[in-house]
Amino acid sequence: MVSLHFPPDTSAATHRVRLLAPHLPQYGWEPTVVTVSPDAYEGRLDPRLAALVPRSLAVVRCPAWPARWTRMFGVGDLGLRAFWGVLRSCSRLLVREHFDALFITIMPAYAALLGPILRRRHRIPFVLDYQDPWVGEWGKTAGPGSGGRPNWKSRASRALGQILEPLAVGSADALTSVSERTYAAVLERNPEIHPFCTAIPIGCDGADYMAANTNGARNPYFDPDDGCCHLCYVGTLLPLGFETLRAVLRAVHMLREQDPQSYARLRLHFFGTSNERSEHAAQRVLPVAREIGVDDCVSEVAARIDYLDALTVQKQATAILMMGSSEPHYSASKLYPGLLARRPIVAVYHQASSVVETLGRVSRFPSVRCVSYDDRNRAESRVSQLFTELRQLVHSPQYRAEDIDMAAMQEFSACSLAGRLAGVLDGVAQSEARSSLQTPPATCIATTTRCETLPIAVHPRGPEIAPSNN
Repeated sequence: MVSLHFPPDTSAATHRVRLLAPHLPQYGWEPTVVTVSPDAYEGRLDPRLAALVPRSLAVVRCPAWPARWTRMFGVGDLGLRAFWGVLRSCSRLLVREHFDALFITIMPAYAALLGPILRRRHRIPFVLDYQDPWVGEWGKTAGPGSGGRPNWKSRASRALGQILEPLAVGSADALTSVSERTYAAVLERNPEIHPFCTAIPIGCDGADYMAANTNGARNPYFDPDDGCCHLCYVGTLLPLGFETLRAVLRAVHMLREQDPQSYARLRLHFFGTSNERSEHAAQRVLPVAREIGVDDCVSEVAARIDYLDALTVQKQATAILMMGSSEPHYSASKLYPGLLARRPIVAVYHQASSVVETLGRVSRFPSVRCVSYDDRNRAESRVSQLFTELRQLVHSPQYRAEDIDMAAMQEFSACSLAGRLAGVLDGVAQSEARSSLQTPPATCIATTTRCETLPIAVHPRGPEIAPSNN
């Protein structure tokens, strides 16, 4: 399992393999995680997050070119800096031991190119996992330029992705992604390619909250018992998320104008909005709040906070604010941890996001208040509805356990999702084994102890591996 982001790194991508790998052995798969050395990451590390990784999990650390050197030439991407170190380590492992499958998760996207190389050299089936689109709005309508617009570098990166993605996807025996829309977009971009496809969301593990609660400390950012309504958002504010943010803050301004008493009790807290670990990370929310005139009730910690601290913030919040991007494919990695926090939720997402569908299945009002929009009726058209929801929340922040279907939530537990991934791995390993019998390779592929046949459902663009019942 190749995951360049892995604890003690604190980026969102670190949790994909961290959550899945420890549960795979109960489905007959023994994972080896290949990642980079901690010194390859930029910014502060999180040793408490690293402590959540079981000691029984095999983890191989690889060298990467130091960012302080490569950035002098305009290159900071971890996928490029670590490519040759990870390739060498994977090749050595595949020569020394028998492996039945290769799983590579992106981002960073350039790691996907390891798949075609290793598959060709070692005749190993290859599963490519998408946490985010390789070719999306970044470099097209969004980027690191002024006002969140694309610059030449993001445009060049996107153009390169359009060339390289077909090479990686064309070699993959299966595609997995955090949502159906994510892999559907890959198929649309590559109409000649027909891999197995299935969606595996980024789920949750209740053990994480147990670890967060062990010290019993209060969070250092607000007093949950001061009588105010503390509405907390944890996560990056994406370039295409500003429209949603403005709708929320305009609803807050409407509350200020029409119900000053409720406004006086409302406190909005934003954490980790920059997706950077540096204490000097630029604020993204407060400038917008000042522009709208509600900055007196808004606080922002732009730098990412440690994972367990983020869980503590959510657990001690009066309510949790969840906001998505205007991109329809958006699937929030923080959705399931937020539901496990057992706090009221205000969710604002594009109607096509899988978050809206999931919340509709596993939650009910008033514990979860979901406000959705679409391409025709944008987020700004929902300001009045958001005003109503915020006003009711301040007056009566209700959480009722019966409003969350915890039995349905089990579908999104790390253990259940690992079973779904195991089904994909079973399918590609068995397919490779059948192919090997027809054309014997120079070396044999070892088989796993778990050999159930996976049910296959026909996708309009090709076969799809149906979710496992595990």
